[in-house]
Amino acid sequence: MCGIVGAAARRDIVPVLIEGLRRLEYRGYDSCGVATLGEGGLARVRSVERVAALGARVAKQKLAAETGIAHTRWATHGAPVTNNAHPIFSKGEIALVHNGIIENHEDLRAELKAKGYAFETQTDTEVIAHLVHSLYKGSLFDAVGRAVKRLAGAYAIAVVARREPHRVVGARAGSPLVVGVGKGEMFLASDALALAGTTDRIAFLEEGDVAEIALEEFRVRDGAGRDAKRPVKTVKVAEAAADLGPYRHFMQKEIFEQPRAVADTLQGVVGIAPSLFNDPKGAVLRKVDSVLILACGTSYYSGLTAKGWFESIARLPTQVEIASEYRYRDSIPNPNALVVVVSQSGETADTLAALRHARSLGQKRTLAICNVASSAMMRETKLRFLTHAGVEIGVASTKAFTTQLVALFLLSLTLAKLRRRLPAKEERLQLRLLRHLPKAIAAALALEPQIISWSARFAKREHALFLGRGLHYPIALEGALKLKEISYIHAEAYPAGELKHGPLALVTAEMPVVTVAPNDALLEKLKSNMQEVRARGGELYVLADAGTKIGAEEGVNVIRLPEHYGALSPILHVVPLQLLAYHTALARGTDVDKPRNLAKSVTVE
Repeated sequence: MCGIVGAAARRDIVPVLIEGLRRLEYRGYDSCGVATLGEGGLARVRSVERVAALGARVAKQKLAAETGIAHTRWATHGAPVTNNAHPIFSKGEIALVHNGIIENHEDLRAELKAKGYAFETQTDTEVIAHLVHSLYKGSLFDAVGRAVKRLAGAYAIAVVARREPHRVVGARAGSPLVVGVGKGEMFLASDALALAGTTDRIAFLEEGDVAEIALEEFRVRDGAGRDAKRPVKTVKVAEAAADLGPYRHFMQKEIFEQPRAVADTLQGVVGIAPSLFNDPKGAVLRKVDSVLILACGTSYYSGLTAKGWFESIARLPTQVEIASEYRYRDSIPNPNALVVVVSQSGETADTLAALRHARSLGQKRTLAICNVASSAMMRETKLRFLTHAGVEIGVASTKAFTTQLVALFLLSLTLAKLRRRLPAKEERLQLRLLRHLPKAIAAALALEPQIISWSARFAKREHALFLGRGLHYPIALEGALKLKEISYIHAEAYPAGELKHGPLALVTAEMPVVTVAPNDALLEKLKSNMQEVRARGGELYVLADAGTKIGAEEGVNVIRLPEHYGALSPILHVVPLQLLAYHTALARGTDVDKPRNLAKSVTVE
């Protein structure tokens, strides 16, 4: 959500800024802009089109400078129009870009208006720009340090001042920001990926930090105003991740990368042990008596799936909470619970806040499952597991979801083993199934031609219903989410047994009903639910395992997965649902990788 790039160098940094924005497009945005500081002072170009269009306008205006900041904006305060796009100026002296939300912007706006500041936008960001200007006495570093102490909410900012060339000041609280270290040049960015190909030497700013970059060095003050050192690490970000290769969209590419992503996540797993989760002797995991999973969106659905594993395999009571709700309700903390936070980016604001809330309640046994090793979530938990999905660019998460499921399944086996509920024979069987999983996913991907034939019919509909039972109800939820995210078809998911308690009223011949039908203990119950749909004239689209004896007939369309995969079956069944959403969106002509109103990394509450 939103993206920041800033630079101070002895060369024209405009191409670096534009390329950085291009690499951050995956986060989602509805406007973009760049501001430079040169001999003529501050200059700015903004657009409500894509970064490519911004780059063309910048080239046409021959914008060039050695200091600058750039931004992609996902609108919160103020419509996505050019006037609200960042960078935001104050008095022609200060230029600022901002990710996040300032909660006390109305009070600050009133105060600044009383001082004579005129507001030209509807954004909360303009408040920060004017506040910095009002405090500026010749040192931008000091002015920003004083300004952020007045801010309530979440922010990552980058600021330049007309009178201080070759300097950019940044600050962060609740939103990520990194420093990139080059040779005689320095950079700021909200994501190391923005700097791929420019520098791989990265310093990660911590909560409350204010940083100043110059040509040869950077300096940092922490939230208490003390000088601080932030180590510079070499971070390898695959540049190829931002290339489509033979695929039409990043979502398609990432769906087909799942066999490799799962194999990479399982690399080095030779046995089930707490060391997989950075707990070599099991000192933390051995003592837990329950599990609390905190997550949002797709990651929440991975947690719902894992609840079944934790309770059936490890025999541990498990709660799964939507992170944005958990921190605002009265809950009963259990100091012996394992608090598991799940996130692709590790910077999801609601999940980070929920983690901190859980810790404040005395729940100290924490574990992060995340796809970004350097993220705040991985730094703030006692235990961690890094999924190796690789960079995920498409807004609709695919390979991150399947690798999260693999990690959570490994955790359920580990907890079971520590509780002496995983016999050696069963451990060997599950490890064998896990090693075969990439090939099984590849077989599910081979169903694509049949999925395409379904998608042509789905593209003509405006509503869809998804059904599942047991472990596969969360997979139905994920299938519905994918369809609505990128095709804009209204889709809902229900446990199939709930049909008769309300949703059946919606079923008509115009409402496709997708049913996830594995060959498990609930199959016969599910078949009865399917008959309820057929009796009301509904058309079924069934993802069935071999041996289910569900045959295609009028009103019943069947795609058969090659094999039943036991407890790991949800990982296989989600793959055709991802393909269905992708090809339906393709048929409807939507922007698959950048669906309207959505962002990849949700760093605001």
